[in-house]
Amino acid sequence: MDQLNILLVEDDEVFAQVISRALTQREYSVAHAVSIEATTDLLGEQNFHYAILDLNLGSQTSLSLIPLLKKSNSEIQILILTGYASIATAVEAIKLGADNYLSKPADIDEILAALLLGESADYTPIAFTEPMSVRRLEWEHIQKVLQENEGNISATARQLKMHRRTLQRKLQKRPVAR
Repeated sequence: MDQLNILLVEDDEVFAQVISRALTQREYSVAHAVSIEATTDLLGEQNFHYAILDLNLGSQTSLSLIPLLKKSNSEIQILILTGYASIATAVEAIKLGADNYLSKPADIDEILAALLLGESADYTPIAFTEPMSVRRLEWEHIQKVLQENEGNISATARQLKMHRRTLQRKLQKRPVAR
């Protein structure tokens, strides 16, 4: 069997090296890109079976890569990996064609399970069973409004009737787990 090609789009070099090494040890061929531009270059050179995309690439989001990846290979399995998970971005990623969404920190076994889960015939997404805390609900609402405003912080702050700097401080914090 030929090696399966994985595209890893991750701007954290150390994390990318760890994941690449672990995938290579499991006999996957890994191509690493740190930006949207580098990814589009790689798409012209190679065909990928899987893609692992870090949601936040510096000041950019990798969501715009999902349609490009699906256009290059309609069968590609795409996993969005993020340290700032929210329901709004998860829904947007799935609508665009991602197969799964996983929060960091995650080890290689969790990443592979999430990446390969979409291939399983009996796969059903996991539903949230516990109610969210007020802080988590606030985070989710901010993410939803930010998504609606296409990442525009000033417009989001106005819509939320919140000072722009207050919103920026809230966005810099990691989301609460539940």
